[in-house]
Amino acid sequence: MERIQVIAILASLLFLGNIARLIFKGKLREEYAFIWIICTLVLLTFSIWREGLEVVSGLFGVYEAPNLVFIGAIFAILIYLLHLSVTVSRLQRQNKMLAQEMANLKEELKRRNEPVK
Repeated sequence: MERIQVIAILASLLFLGNIARLIFKGKLREEYAFIWIICTLVLLTFSIWREGLEVVSGLFGVYEAPNLVFIGAIFAILIYLLHLSVTVSRLQRQNKMLAQEMANLKEELKRRNEPVK
């Protein structure tokens, strides 16, 4: 086992432990943790099984294995950015609806001559 392989395995395990710590503290939601755990397990798998990347590259017809890593990383980032955009759009819509409801409630309280807090 080469030094870089040991470093990659340790880094993957530390990252996996950090994800578990964030889940237990409630700082990372389960839906996002699932994605990070899958990515970390893929990295850990290819860290342990070095020839695996060559095998998978051969299956996809990619001549150089590092190119497969870059293509996979870019594709995963694009999918994740799309997911975050959908989430932000939904939150923005909910925030707008809450602001409108709050304004309506304030207006109703003003009509009743009750103090607005």
